[in-house]
Amino acid sequence: MKKHDCLIGGKWLRQGDYHENINPSDVDDIIGVYSHGDALSVDLAVEAAKSARTEWISFTPQARHDLLEAVGKTIAGRAEQIGRLLSREEGKTLAEGIGETMRAAQIFKFFAGECLRQAGDIQPSVRPDIDIEITREPVGIIGLITPWNFPIAIPAWKIAPALAHGNCVILKPAELTPGCAHVTAQILHECGCPPGVFNLVMGRGSTVGQAIVAHPGIDAVSFTGSAATGRHIAGVCGRMMKKVQLEMGGKNPMVILDDADLSIAVPACINGTFFSTGQRCTASSRLIVEEGIHDAFVEEMVAEMGRLKVGDPLDSSTHVGPVVDARQLQSNLDYVGLAAKEASEVIGGERLDGAREGFFQAPALFLGTNNEMRINREEIFGPCGSIIRVGDFDEALSVANDTEYGLTAGICTQSLKRARNFKRRAEAGMVMVNLPTAGVDYHVAFGGRKASSYGPREQGRYAAEFYSVVKTSYSFAG
Repeated sequence: MKKHDCLIGGKWLRQGDYHENINPSDVDDIIGVYSHGDALSVDLAVEAAKSARTEWISFTPQARHDLLEAVGKTIAGRAEQIGRLLSREEGKTLAEGIGETMRAAQIFKFFAGECLRQAGDIQPSVRPDIDIEITREPVGIIGLITPWNFPIAIPAWKIAPALAHGNCVILKPAELTPGCAHVTAQILHECGCPPGVFNLVMGRGSTVGQAIVAHPGIDAVSFTGSAATGRHIAGVCGRMMKKVQLEMGGKNPMVILDDADLSIAVPACINGTFFSTGQRCTASSRLIVEEGIHDAFVEEMVAEMGRLKVGDPLDSSTHVGPVVDARQLQSNLDYVGLAAKEASEVIGGERLDGAREGFFQAPALFLGTNNEMRINREEIFGPCGSIIRVGDFDEALSVANDTEYGLTAGICTQSLKRARNFKRRAEAGMVMVNLPTAGVDYHVAFGGRKASSYGPREQGRYAAEFYSVVKTSYSFAG
């Protein structure tokens, strides 16, 4: 069994015990064993990052560009291999696994370009003979805590901008999916990332994650995960006056108006609700349907659900892979049980048997629901969607906004006026028109409102707001 160690100060070090990485579609398939660090491991990583800071800051923009470009090219060159690993450890279909890997490559290549596009500002002073220069500088040492559902893309969209802006990094990937993060660390190491600039400390959130958040030597924390954990992190970082960026949950609405084209709306909802096994913070979990199209929409949705194949993610005919682990599956099944009490009808949602023992669940659709039900208030994070019937556009918009979350929102309509109105009034960080709520480009801002996000946006040029600090310098030229 191959052993995988933490990367600290440019060296592969065993930290604590080794833990198995299990394939959720075949529990007898052990992908490897991965070293779990602790608070002392974080101390070592912080000291390594402190030692590396001076050298890394002195790297030219071209040198940082060359490193990130090399990482991006290497990931792209190994996309099928890494995508297969991703599908084995997380459960995405192979097509989704390869697609996510290519996105990670594109992110590194985009931020390689950003190394050369960093600019300052010269402004005139209101006083004579004084020059003002505004520049951006690295924050320092940044702790990155990433989730299991996008095990290479989310680490990439945190690591790449952190390094592009001259920071040193300590990454703690999700305990359930360490494999892709470990491969990313290997590639950074192989491509010549200086020792201590990037450090990988695997382990539990309650030990390694907590140590990163509370460590006085870490200047900023970027976290993607649950809202409850995010609130805790915000509290700790607030007390320590530490910069924080949080991406958390979603209960995303997709509005289907009477004039929607069902040939567009139904595939968008099938994709947004069930693909990636519904394990996306951008998934469409509330399908808000105007009453004139309600019955036809439900009929088409149920028919398309029946065509979805749940099974081995490495099988090219599979549409929906397994749930990530037994605990998540049980949580999903508990919500299906709750829906049986709250909704008028539940279609699908049962546990399925695969060719091998795994965590498979049929896609579920909850009919006859309203927005006050728990199944429409709480994030399920599985292949489950609710139908909410509404009378008109204004009611649809009101229901869409009636949630503690505000990550993404979608609408299917042929009316430019209503689409424009929805884009302006939807209380979400991202709005989709005649597209799935899940699926965003790598070069633009990602993030939401309310309990979905806190702090500066991720990805694109907006990432600079978190990964750098502004300095204003004055010079007397008299």
